[in-house]
Amino acid sequence: MSNTPPRSTQPTSVPVFRRILVLGGFLAGGIGVVGAVVGGLVAGGTGVVSALIGTAMAVVFMGITAGSILLANRFAGSQGAVGAFFAIVLGGWLVKFVVFLVLVVLLKDQPWIAPVVLFLSIIAGVIGSLAVDAIVVLKSRMSYASDVTLPAASTED
Repeated sequence: MSNTPPRSTQPTSVPVFRRILVLGGFLAGGIGVVGAVVGGLVAGGTGVVSALIGTAMAVVFMGITAGSILLANRFAGSQGAVGAFFAIVLGGWLVKFVVFLVLVVLLKDQPWIAPVVLFLSIIAGVIGSLAVDAIVVLKSRMSYASDVTLPAASTED
């Protein structure tokens, strides 16, 4: 009889990405509030709108990355599904790229947008989400080979 606990079918990266989503949401709330206050002081109502739109863009893009990896992890159990995992993650990145380009073209010349405030709130969101990713991964204390099953020890000694 073995004393080892039953092995989870969920990859060990799932709690890490869930934590990234939660902390990224808190970060976005902070960036949205600070950006709206500063944008309001600098550019009035258009600054507030621009800061909130920029923050929303950063949150959506961060969420697409972590969400696509969480979705792809559902297919990570079998060897044949490796292609599906990478297709989902790559598809998420392509969606982010296309949505970003469409939003930039649509928002470029709008009179109700303060471009500098929008740009700075997007940059704050990107740098903040990179910091959240790094901090969560560093604090996760996950080994390099976390989902590896070693063969049983040989008893022929």
